[in-house]
Amino acid sequence: MPSQHDPYRAWRIPIYRRYFAGHLFSAIGLQMQMTAIGWEIYERTHRDLSVGLVGLAQFLPALALFLWAGHVADRYPRRIVGSCAAIAIGVMSLALATVSWTQTDHRWIYVCLMLTGAARAFLQPAKSSLLPQVVPAECFANAVTWNTTAFQIAAVSGPALAGYLVAYLHSTTLVYVLDALAQLGLAVVLLSMPRAQLSAAARSESWHDIAAGVQFLWRKPILLGAIGLDMFAVLFGGAVAMLPAYAKDILRVGEVGFGWLNSAPAVGALLMAAIMAHLPPMRRAGWVLLASVVGFGVATIIFGLTASYPLALVMLGLTGAFDNISVVIRHTLLQTQTPNALRGRVSSVNSIFIGASNELGRFESGLVADWLGPVFSVVSGGVGTLMVVFLAGWKFPDLRNLQRFDGELEKDVETKDTLRRE
Repeated sequence: MPSQHDPYRAWRIPIYRRYFAGHLFSAIGLQMQMTAIGWEIYERTHRDLSVGLVGLAQFLPALALFLWAGHVADRYPRRIVGSCAAIAIGVMSLALATVSWTQTDHRWIYVCLMLTGAARAFLQPAKSSLLPQVVPAECFANAVTWNTTAFQIAAVSGPALAGYLVAYLHSTTLVYVLDALAQLGLAVVLLSMPRAQLSAAARSESWHDIAAGVQFLWRKPILLGAIGLDMFAVLFGGAVAMLPAYAKDILRVGEVGFGWLNSAPAVGALLMAAIMAHLPPMRRAGWVLLASVVGFGVATIIFGLTASYPLALVMLGLTGAFDNISVVIRHTLLQTQTPNALRGRVSSVNSIFIGASNELGRFESGLVADWLGPVFSVVSGGVGTLMVVFLAGWKFPDLRNLQRFDGELEKDVETKDTLRRE
């Protein structure tokens, strides 16, 4: 007889609660920072393309470093790599605060963002790969669901808080300072995580070993299909990049309304995450994944066409709800199907897919909007998302036919990690 589903299983692990707290406050700081940057850049330049360049500035360094960053996360203690990267991000946030306070040339913001993107290239694989060391295999999927909940809480509160601070202070400086404090807090939390003994395979430095994450994903069509679907769907459906233009010129809702527009996708995602945490393991996960991305595309199209602020909030909320389903399925598959010795490198490849969808998507949306207007950019992106779903369903039948998955971790035949408390 199957055991009763426990939606709070991961929360009963003390070290996971600490990990969750660091992840939450770091994400709140990041969401506040990105909201403030989008508003400040648009206020200074009044160009959609300038907002789009925010994403490109962060993506290019990550693209250049992702193979090496993943290798570092597998070869060196992930807790150390992650904490150093978090400290570097905090320092760059203080630099952004200086640029904002002194009203230095706005192009220095892009310089800070490029250095932040380089640091995040190392942070993401190190932090993601630590999670399987924090929770046992049987509650890993539950921990992933709660992690996405933390991110969505941050995505609700961060933009709203940033919007209120900017509206009240007429400055973004304090937002950047608060983000710096949040990233330094994450560094402290990561240093408190358990140590893991590295395998001899993880210490290799040959090019073949550095590129092992790419080779592993290429041999796993179901993983390649899942992260590819997510990447192209969000790449084309990048409505969030156009929110400064929608808030200021189309919906005319000002700084506070802009903050709530940024928060709306996270409100929907947060509600969906809470629902998923209380549900038993998903069945027919492949069809659920495809349907959720279809919903994401349709909601994006409706948002792009509306001039109603309440309807825009609802549609953005639905994009977040549908996207949350995709995130949980993809991240659970990725971490449970990857051997521990490869998790850093595979997570690094995944971070590039995420960066391509989020950061490069912002640039793509800004570029199209600069030529043809923000409405065309959002609506055409939603249509492109629907086309990607049908292509992925046809090209990756293993993904389409994916049934239940419960987070059982892939065994690592090369490495037996032995954890020890500090």
